[in-house]
Amino acid sequence: MAKIAINIATGSLQQDEIIVGIDLGTTNSLVAIIHPETKRPVALKEHNSSSLVPSVIHFEKGGGITVGEAARQYLVSDPANTIFSAKRLMGKNYQDIKDKADHVAYKIIDSEDKLVKVQVGNTFYSPVDLSSLILKELKKSAEHILKTPVSKAVITVPAYFNDSQRQATRDAGKLACLDVLRIINEPTAASLAYGFGLQKGENKTIAVYDLGGGTFDISLLHIADGVFEVLSTNGDTYLGGDDVDSAITEHWMKQYGFDALPDSPGYRQRLRLTAEEAKKQLSLAGDFAADFEGRSLTLDRDQFNAIITPIIERTLNCCSQAIRDAGIGKSSIDEVIMVGGSTRIPQVKKRVGDFFGKAVNDSVNPDEVVALGAAIQADILAGNTKDMLLLDITPLSLGLETMGGLMDVLLPRNSKIPTRASRQYTTYKDGQGGMKIAVYQGERDMVKDNRRLAEFNLTGIPGMPAGLPKVEVSFLINADGILVVNAKELRSGIEQSVEVKPQYGLTDEDVEKMLLDSMEHAREDMDTRALTEAKTEAEQLLQTTEKFIQKNFSMLTEKEVAETSLAMQALQLSLSMDDKNLVQAKTEELNTLSRPYAERIMDEAIGKAMAGKKI
Repeated sequence: MAKIAINIATGSLQQDEIIVGIDLGTTNSLVAIIHPETKRPVALKEHNSSSLVPSVIHFEKGGGITVGEAARQYLVSDPANTIFSAKRLMGKNYQDIKDKADHVAYKIIDSEDKLVKVQVGNTFYSPVDLSSLILKELKKSAEHILKTPVSKAVITVPAYFNDSQRQATRDAGKLACLDVLRIINEPTAASLAYGFGLQKGENKTIAVYDLGGGTFDISLLHIADGVFEVLSTNGDTYLGGDDVDSAITEHWMKQYGFDALPDSPGYRQRLRLTAEEAKKQLSLAGDFAADFEGRSLTLDRDQFNAIITPIIERTLNCCSQAIRDAGIGKSSIDEVIMVGGSTRIPQVKKRVGDFFGKAVNDSVNPDEVVALGAAIQADILAGNTKDMLLLDITPLSLGLETMGGLMDVLLPRNSKIPTRASRQYTTYKDGQGGMKIAVYQGERDMVKDNRRLAEFNLTGIPGMPAGLPKVEVSFLINADGILVVNAKELRSGIEQSVEVKPQYGLTDEDVEKMLLDSMEHAREDMDTRALTEAKTEAEQLLQTTEKFIQKNFSMLTEKEVAETSLAMQALQLSLSMDDKNLVQAKTEELNTLSRPYAERIMDEAIGKAMAGKKI
């Protein structure tokens, strides 16, 4: 930032350019900057109003669009045209959210490109379109407060957002006429806000527990001399305060004998909002009671705690996995930072404190801390803060499919980003003119057990004998966590690259299942990989031997041909028996049998080639 003079109270500011930090939340969103006088991060707000802008959009019948607090009033009066929790739809297909689609009053549909869309009247909106409308409102509000144009931003996302969801967030920024300089993980942003107040030279290991309206993240970081190093991250992209509201709603439906709610969007919305009101009140007081459609809905603290226990347990399971991934003990964690509005629930604070064995730190406003961290990152990018460095990580392993359907990992999970990795591959058939590059994400040894992100063909490879082409495949994860894959045949220079944009994202169950399956099936995966590698080697040896015999048949004895044929049949038979040791034994037998005559023929060929020549 340059040439700034600002008074937050009066909203006056003069400057050339400013980079804002934006927390694009499921329930609420907000904008923050570094105050030019105090040099500390502050959330922008109009005079005595809240800094939070509800992430709600209302589409008026006349074509107008209202965003924020003004749109909230239509949640009950016009629920079919009032959209909330759009962030939860980012990068999702209908299968990902079909079980939760009836929790909202607006219409969610499947589309031709497999990504969900929201239908309002005869118009269809993607989650990117909806998020861009919220970002436009934030941009307009920031410009009104700061009295200057705002065109550059750092936007936060859940740590477990995958490439598609991160790219969708960046695209939403573009539609809102914002140059998105960086996509930063929410818990990492929160750690920046917390670490901003640390004394120079102070070293700490912290856990950031981030339970928002729609997503949950846990990140472990080590802060040393201004360097923020993410040790591990875990989370659930479909778990948050919205699920607490749904759980309360389900409880009331069972308690009061609702077999089914009336087929009225307004009725459903009123019940959901009543559940949200109960959640907020029970976070402050001991009991809740409200009149609803002639019934008295009640909920006490004990009932509330019992209802949300399964949700809290899911978050603590993620915490356990993050600690294992970081390779540290709970005793090594100095602070537990609470982030997100749902961490205001007393039972959440208690259970998290009990889990980590220490009182939690909620000294920074949990609703604002992520945006404040984004503002600090913006200030770092602007070159104003030079004594802080952020080292983030990728949450799941990334690799390629190789022969036999094996997963060849190029970037293990928890790799620091930005990062690059490359590996060379070759062809397995003579004259092979193309190579399929299939990119996968996951922790299992076989690609069938992982999630495919992208696939493309490297074509135009000049005809060469098998094994001669050298194809270098490079993975580059940029600072936003978005993957770019490049494949190049080094001898010819043929090259192709793709920015990975999977058509739909991982569900919370997918992420949990990937990590749990990788542990539960570790032994099985090792055995499967070993068998697959043995079979692949055997198949390549059979092809090579068959070609060699055809080419050099006249130079072999009848006995050599007969013995080799029997050995090839035995090896071929072993491939159907799923016995690694047997396949390896028969492979070695064929190698042992063919090696002497292969060497003899090679020597004869070299002798003829060198006849009459001197070295």
